[in-house]
Amino acid sequence: QVQVEESGGGLVQPGGSLRLSCAASGNIDDIYSMGWSRQAPGKQRELVGSVTTDGTTNYANSVKGRFTVSRDNAKNTVYLQMNSLQPEDTAVYYCDANEVAVAGHYYAMDFRGKGTLVTVSS
Repeated sequence: QVQVEESGGGLVQPGGSLRLSCAASGNIDDIYSMGWSRQAPGKQRELVGSVTTDGTTNYANSVKGRFTVSRDNAKNTVYLQMNSLQPEDTAVYYCDANEVAVAGHYYAMDFRGKGTLVTVSS
């Protein structure tokens, strides 16, 4: 019913920048929050940043000032602009669509993409 797909991952040198994109598609009436989480090897998944329908953002302390989350509500798309990347930012980045109102369903649901790998290395 709802598909969430990320794009834009890859290899980047320390200090470089990368932009991730994510589009949600399907029978969607509304998405309250869209954002990104990541999971580094051997670590638990953690929130990176999110943005609500009204533009309220939330970031992990480790990325504040370096990463920016933005969205296009009309396209159900969210972006993650990552600057000043460091090796510790290496992880699989997942797109999260939370509290999704799906046509024909009474309750809102959460969806996550399959992830895209970001590797920061020289």
